[in-house]
Amino acid sequence: MTAASTATPSHPLIAFIGGGNMASAIIGGLVQQGHPGERIVVVAPTEATRGRLAQAYGVRTLAAPDASLGGADLVVWAVKPQMLQAAAQPVLPFVAQALHLSVAAGIGSDTLARWLQSERVVRAMPNTPALVGQGMTGLYARPAATSADRTLVERTLQPTGQLLWLDQDTLIDAVTAVSGSGPAYVFYFMEAIEAQGVKLGLSPQQAHQLALATFAGATALAAASDEPLQTLRQRVTSKGGTTFAAISSLKADGVAGSIQRAVQACQQRARELGAEFGRAD
Repeated sequence: MTAASTATPSHPLIAFIGGGNMASAIIGGLVQQGHPGERIVVVAPTEATRGRLAQAYGVRTLAAPDASLGGADLVVWAVKPQMLQAAAQPVLPFVAQALHLSVAAGIGSDTLARWLQSERVVRAMPNTPALVGQGMTGLYARPAATSADRTLVERTLQPTGQLLWLDQDTLIDAVTAVSGSGPAYVFYFMEAIEAQGVKLGLSPQQAHQLALATFAGATALAAASDEPLQTLRQRVTSKGGTTFAAISSLKADGVAGSIQRAVQACQQRARELGAEFGRAD
């Protein structure tokens, strides 16, 4: 474990259980925003992970939980859903007073409250653009979480991108289906466009640049406009023109329905994960 310095009252002590990509994104954003590395502690069993985080961000690291977690204001559960219950057991004796924030997919807040032996639980569903500060995170707080608890969660996650509070726990599965897994849908679509660009004679580098710039530009235009997406699409789709031919092909192939069924399948799998890993012990 790296040496800890004097506590900084204005900065909460945040403990991360798990040190993977999402934990790294949150930690990196916190440190960039001025949160002292010594006010962050990461519990990660892998030596390489601990070394990487300590070197990159100056955080304290632990191979296993111990009494140094006792002062944690917030515990961020950044482990796979199938590992969370087992990971919680050795941590709980040290964090009875902490607020809990889970980024584990599929595990509902009722189950989290039971496993973590606390009602002060916030459930979150971020996505991978958080790694570059462009993420989208859906949040649900159990009734016992105070306004101060919500503020602490917001301060912790704000550097990763946008935040959206929801008033129903079950809607987190919808967030998982739309934005949590959404970047993969976009990458899949971009892959197809890029591959066809190469078939049309562009170099792989040219096709890649065009695909990236097109998605980035379209997203920026949509974000800057108050008009519905349908209106923006129709403005580029002159009847009988080139875009019209492309959209007509997509409609003939039932692409919209395929995308909607994919989103539904994602939501269903999130529910299954919750049922599978969150069943009563």
